[in-house]
Amino acid sequence: MAYKVKELFYTLQGEGGQAGRAAIFLRFAGCNLWSGREADRATAQCPFCDTDFVGGDKYADADALAGAVAALWPKGGGGQPLVVITGGEPGLQLDEALIQALHFWGLEIAVETNGTISLPPGIDWVCVSPKAGQDLETVAGDEIKLVWPQDGIDPTRFEKMPFRHYFLQPKDVPGDSAAQAAHLQACVAYCLTHPRWRLSLQTHKILGIP
Repeated sequence: MAYKVKELFYTLQGEGGQAGRAAIFLRFAGCNLWSGREADRATAQCPFCDTDFVGGDKYADADALAGAVAALWPKGGGGQPLVVITGGEPGLQLDEALIQALHFWGLEIAVETNGTISLPPGIDWVCVSPKAGQDLETVAGDEIKLVWPQDGIDPTRFEKMPFRHYFLQPKDVPGDSAAQAAHLQACVAYCLTHPRWRLSLQTHKILGIP
């Protein structure tokens, strides 16, 4: 199977339960909730997406892609190599062949998904970021990371699902600092009154790193 990849890069994980950890990001092209074109944003099922996942390069097979990922980890740097597979929606392309190839290189595999597509077995860390109005196929994992507030979605809906961590992340509103501040305060207030939930910030944006 060939894979369409928007980008590969090495940075620090900026969000959620593994924030601050060095990681290789594998961003797949394509999503099932939005075309990625600004002209379609108003009708997207996830209209607040802040990620460019259109275009990129093709890799002929799992071995070629896994080798390119592994080459980005610093030689002799120590630590457990980690790849964060994201998108777009990684569930559209991620398969058992790629999981096996990445594990062959000694990589721990984390996935960030909208949860609407079933994932193959063998993933080491599953992060689900639910979107309003969408049914979840992936209903268990390591963390729920809910971008909030979203119209029509209540965090309590997810509290009985078997996840290890529950995060609220303020919805990004580029160019509107007042709305951004309001979303942050709403998340802080919710976490204080519902202490099962923890605050997740996009620290990579604060630090100015990819």
